[in-house]
Amino acid sequence: MNYTFQFRDVFAASDLLLDGLLLTLELSIVTMMSGLIIGISGAAARVYGPGWLRRPVAVYVEAIRNTPLIVQLFLIFFGLPSAGIKFDAATAAMLALSINLGAYSIEIIRAGLEAIPRSQIEAGQSLGLSGPQIFRYVIIFPALKLMYPALASQFVLLMLATSVVSQISAQDLFHMASIIQSRTFRDFEVYILVAAAYLVLALVFRLLFAALYQLVFARPKSSR
Repeated sequence: MNYTFQFRDVFAASDLLLDGLLLTLELSIVTMMSGLIIGISGAAARVYGPGWLRRPVAVYVEAIRNTPLIVQLFLIFFGLPSAGIKFDAATAAMLALSINLGAYSIEIIRAGLEAIPRSQIEAGQSLGLSGPQIFRYVIIFPALKLMYPALASQFVLLMLATSVVSQISAQDLFHMASIIQSRTFRDFEVYILVAAAYLVLALVFRLLFAALYQLVFARPKSSR
């Protein structure tokens, strides 16, 4: 193998990589927050909601989890304009990623909600707590603690999946890397750096999620 690595031209375009990295982080953080909101709301609807509400949520979950993310992205970015609804690439990316993560989060959180013993709910009822109060003080916190590792892993997978938004020209890290590759023709070097960037991001997110778990769930009860 006589290949000679030359990173000089790639590093010269580091500003493009930084811009792409910032959008990747923005997509990841916004999507994680919106996906968590969708997950908690949808899981509560599936477990405690009336039948007319549970069925549409179940259809949403199955439809999203059994179709490719890139198809969902294309439907939003290329399909909706036919119906008069148009989004820019970044907004379409956030919407598609949020919808996708929300479906997976619903199933993860639903498992946590169903794991809460019925006796705890009955204890809350005996204290005169309302339904929303029982959900807030008795159910959701221990449920989140139970399924936190699975949810954190799903969030990391979502961050890695943001690379698919380059297919609609959203200027994320992978899209910017493709631009640099087309200018420098240093394919190996560009994608080594991109792979390293995603690896570092994944490890940083995992460390942050581990620290958040210790802060929120692992503290002694007396300190809460």
